[in-house]
Amino acid sequence: MATIVTTMLYVPAALLLAAVCLIAGVSIYAFVTLGGSLHPVAGLFAWWAIFFVPVAVYSAFLVPWEGRGA
Repeated sequence: MATIVTTMLYVPAALLLAAVCLIAGVSIYAFVTLGGSLHPVAGLFAWWAIFFVPVAVYSAFLVPWEGRGA
């Protein structure tokens, strides 16, 4: 569940963060590569992993488990 939600929200959230960075004067390349420390593709995977953490917490608390009560 968390991976599906993260993948669905990844592009809109990344566009919003990129717009904020452009307004603040940060380049898209620096944003995607986390300051030039990663390859651009690895940076995209890193951003996906960063988005995954809060979505996993959200899914853990709000998605009902089977057998968790009757």
